[in-house]
Amino acid sequence: MFLYSLTLSRASGIQSAVYGNFSAPKAQEVVVSRGKILELLRPNENGKMQTVVATEVFGCIRSMAAVRLTGSNLDHLVVGSDSGRIILLKFNKDKGVWVKVHQETFGRSGCRRIVPGQYIAVDPKGRACMIGAVEKQKFVYVLNRDAAANLTISSPLEAHKSHHITFSICGMDCGFDNPIFAAIELDYSEADQDPTGEAASMAQKHLTFYEMDLGLNNVVRKWTEPIDNGANLLVAVPGGADGPGGVLVCAENFIIYKNQDHEEVRAVIPRRSDLPGDRGVLIVSYATHKKKAYSFFLVQSEYGDIYKVTLSYEGEAVTELKIKYFDTIPPCTSIAVLKTGFLFAASEYGNHALYQFVGTGEDDEDVESSSATLVQTEEGFQPVFFEPRPLKNLLLIDEMASLMPITDMKVANLLNEEIPQIYALCGRGPRASLSVLRPGLAVTELAVSPLPGAPTAVWTVRRNATDEFDAFIVVSFANATLVFSIGEEVKETNESGFLGTVPTLHTQLLADNSMLQVYPGGLRHIKPDRRINEWKVPGRRNIKAAASNEKQVAIALQGGEVTVFELESGSGLLVEAEKRELGEDVSCLEIPPVPEGLVRSSFLAVGTYDQTVRVLSLDPGQGLKNLSMQALNSVPESILMLYNSGPGADRSTEGGLFLHVGLQNGILIRSEVDRLSGQLTDSRTRFLGTKPPKLFAASVRGSRCMLALSSRPWLGYNDQGRFNLSPLSYEALDYASGFASDQCPEGFVAVVKSTLRILAVENVGDAFNTQACRLRYTPRRLLIHPDTRLLLIAESDHAAIPLAEREDLQAKLAALAEEEGGPVQGVEFNDELAALEEQFGAPKGQPGQWAGCLRLVDPATLSTVFVTEIDGNEAITAMALVDLHMPPSGGGGGGAEGGVEKLLVVGCAKGLRYMPTDCEAAYIRVYRLVDGGKRLELVHKTVVDGGVPGALCGLKGRLLAGVGPTLRLYDMGKKKLLRKCEYNRLPHQIMTITVQGPRIFVGDAQESVHLMRFKKADNAFYIFADDIAPRYLTSLLPLDYDTVAAGDKFGNVVVLRLPREASQQVEDDPTGGKMAAASGRLNGAPHKLEELVKFHVGDTITSLQRAEMQAGGQEVLLYSTVLGGIGVLYPFTNREDVDFFSHLEMHLRQEHPPLCGRDHLAFRSAYFPVRSCVDGDLCGQYASIPAKKQQMIAEAMDRTPGEVLKKLEDIRNKIL
Repeated sequence: MFLYSLTLSRASGIQSAVYGNFSAPKAQEVVVSRGKILELLRPNENGKMQTVVATEVFGCIRSMAAVRLTGSNLDHLVVGSDSGRIILLKFNKDKGVWVKVHQETFGRSGCRRIVPGQYIAVDPKGRACMIGAVEKQKFVYVLNRDAAANLTISSPLEAHKSHHITFSICGMDCGFDNPIFAAIELDYSEADQDPTGEAASMAQKHLTFYEMDLGLNNVVRKWTEPIDNGANLLVAVPGGADGPGGVLVCAENFIIYKNQDHEEVRAVIPRRSDLPGDRGVLIVSYATHKKKAYSFFLVQSEYGDIYKVTLSYEGEAVTELKIKYFDTIPPCTSIAVLKTGFLFAASEYGNHALYQFVGTGEDDEDVESSSATLVQTEEGFQPVFFEPRPLKNLLLIDEMASLMPITDMKVANLLNEEIPQIYALCGRGPRASLSVLRPGLAVTELAVSPLPGAPTAVWTVRRNATDEFDAFIVVSFANATLVFSIGEEVKETNESGFLGTVPTLHTQLLADNSMLQVYPGGLRHIKPDRRINEWKVPGRRNIKAAASNEKQVAIALQGGEVTVFELESGSGLLVEAEKRELGEDVSCLEIPPVPEGLVRSSFLAVGTYDQTVRVLSLDPGQGLKNLSMQALNSVPESILMLYNSGPGADRSTEGGLFLHVGLQNGILIRSEVDRLSGQLTDSRTRFLGTKPPKLFAASVRGSRCMLALSSRPWLGYNDQGRFNLSPLSYEALDYASGFASDQCPEGFVAVVKSTLRILAVENVGDAFNTQACRLRYTPRRLLIHPDTRLLLIAESDHAAIPLAEREDLQAKLAALAEEEGGPVQGVEFNDELAALEEQFGAPKGQPGQWAGCLRLVDPATLSTVFVTEIDGNEAITAMALVDLHMPPSGGGGGGAEGGVEKLLVVGCAKGLRYMPTDCEAAYIRVYRLVDGGKRLELVHKTVVDGGVPGALCGLKGRLLAGVGPTLRLYDMGKKKLLRKCEYNRLPHQIMTITVQGPRIFVGDAQESVHLMRFKKADNAFYIFADDIAPRYLTSLLPLDYDTVAAGDKFGNVVVLRLPREASQQVEDDPTGGKMAAASGRLNGAPHKLEELVKFHVGDTITSLQRAEMQAGGQEVLLYSTVLGGIGVLYPFTNREDVDFFSHLEMHLRQEHPPLCGRDHLAFRSAYFPVRSCVDGDLCGQYASIPAKKQQMIAEAMDRTPGEVLKKLEDIRNKIL
């Protein structure tokens, strides 16, 4: 078995965000790290955040900072990763890629305690940066310029201190004095030596200043002072000419201003009035806004409240520190203030957001605490309270979808669509959702209007070539043409000059702002002053096909005569330029746009009924001679030519020219046209659907792209230098054309049967489009009922207050119930309440308090059919649908007597606690689905002992339950479950159980997979095979009778198989394995599983599924991760592909090492050496490396770069 790993949807959670000007001096940009992906984001003119470039770095990005050298107007990026190296990156705007400027090695790779990379601090003047570890080591690098003004980096200067844990570091602003770095440190050397634990309780955090002496070129500990033990974050205060300097120390419940030889200034952080007294307030993220006149800090607490912190100072003496409540947004990992008045919020969970400042928090109504009004009482400092309110100073402009974390995922085709849907449980607490992901782009319907009859085509026309928006929509019918003008509304008009009594074949706005209408009887040329020139077809022939650009028009008559007209620049007349008899009926024509700086386009593409497509020359005097010809396997239906503009191309006519041909058998062919000779090369095919694809031009991100309409619509566009062909999640369209108006700058107008629709495409570049349904608590488990096709979701939250106990909410729900005339079951059913709950978060309960519910969701409407709360402070830990033998009659309440019934079995733990995992009591609840599967009814609840129920599964009419480290077998009883058998020699905690025939695959929390059997005669379980390596399993998926795929919490995927001889031996064993189980090796099982595939994904895997992602495609393995990524493992079907991609991967490892300095092979072998798996993400980077390197690698593999790219595209198309 050999697999190809490919990320389908990048991780969407953000770990840190940094603001800077990376591509241009005034560019407002944010760099975000998503685990192992570095992404550059920029808001466009409409305020929507757009990804400029996303780069896979094949390593863990731990920290980032923007650094700007004195006098420079661009920022560099300093990255701390798990590579044991400091990396300086610069963004190359022309090529659209990050370029490594410096890479300095200082330690071992991996995320280790004493290897720096966890913290990065930069001197505000860009003279030095400090990179620190969690413990002991800190290095300072001096940044400078050489004679050519390029950035240089010094050798590292040490600022180590053994037995010291670092909590936060920052670069202080001290003007042009020596750079100083501040750190919060804790010395644990005494605590380590003292076994009584007394010294540990006395340990004190210190604030330490490290001064980098630029003259002596060394680092000294300048000053240290004990600080509050709750201190967790440092914020540098502007200094030099801009302010007093020093740092703000963010501690639990306080913000303290500190500086050398300055007394501390302390203010209490305002807290919510409903917060329990024992819960502190910690600051988790901050942003500094520095203007010439004044500066302020925005800091955010762990509950999501943002405070504005200001300092009053005289000279360098700070007199007052004020903390004012500003607004509340969901908790963030990072916030960044953009100079254009925006706030970017990278949420911990759920969607990220871009807000606009509509106020700066100057209102006197808002609660403010100050160091001047600090009151000390016997119990400590007096708190200041506030009530969170809806947004006042911020306005939500845009949201970026985030699936983080995906807690469970299922792939199934519940809606009978072409492709199965991915159902993912995402988010946490009130921001949790059930998301349905479909491959393709989301389409928004902006307008739908009926038409009189069935149209045959549609176009949009502008009034002027310089206009930004379209002026007319032209709709053609079998015997007439309607023209609509676009304004505030779309309405019919007669002033366009188009002939309305004939069907239209083609329209075009010409270069002199005149309009062209092609109809079967001739051409109608409408001048800007509404004078009209007509050209009639000679004889009784008709025009069959037409194509044009702004200066040339081509028409094809019956019988295959092609005529080309050109627009004369002086007279503004269309003049016949060339004519040719092809001798074969023409089915379609295409002329590409005129390249910039040229008078005409050189090529005309002609598709004919003899199943060929030709490229003819349009150069004067050539007489439309054949330049090239391609034989097809079906009649061409439609042709479109596009320029592929690379990542640095400013104009849409740069780059290669590509010819797209839609055939009548549903296939799209894409060939490259040589821009000098017109030769066709590098043909690629893709099956689009059962209808012949019709191709139309539209616009995406300012460049020309292709709409291909088959049995489903597709969009072909350039994204980060690569041509993508993505399906649109919308019904089949008949005809379409690009459309631009001020409400919809980039959309398209389409006709479906007898309706006209205006559509816009959302989130271009995403692999999936998402529909979501709100949930109440963090979702934990997802099941699909095979008969009713409903989704069953288990939700539970720690330290949450159950719905019934929330008095604040019950009153609101009761008021809503009166308004709506029916009960409202929860927050998630009312948009207003849910929005407030998302903004403020749910109120916090006590540690060890749990709230949860079970929910039934209809996948078609994404609406909740039924929801029931779990009472008794229970957390849901496992859930399964199990076929159980019902006890004989006399009870059980209307179930199948003595027969088998499918029941929902839920494992719960009361008062669940972690570290160590323990609970007050554990139960297994059994539910029956009633009312045709629309309601759940509790049958009974059984107390279980021995730990937390971690996994449940059915086995021949009975229930297998993994309770702690014990595997038990239960029978269904009338009042409770009846224990029949147990096996208690499993190592730690059972996480997953799956059954294949008589074999039971048991996944342990730390000790990988155990293969077990149940021997009925002895009523006993025994282990007959296990794994050789410890694995902390999170998911398990049987692939066949002997093979199982597993994912673990460290991000490894492994495929394990029982060797054939061992499998045969187990089946043929006359003792049923009794003797074999007794003769285990080294306390293990007699047989060991073989590792077929090992691969490090780089993110905790939460679920594994197998599915066909294409109609009639090959089955693949899908996995989901905690950071919200979805990836796929595709099994190779032939040895040739294995060799090709293994060699390509090997060459790319050598020629294109990862951006952050981590060795690719070492990263993919982080825990276990990579085996039998090719990294498709690395192979995919072949398209973005320089052309010289592409050529070199291709030659080493005896291929052309085009063939390599074709192979990469083909394998991607096979997967999705």
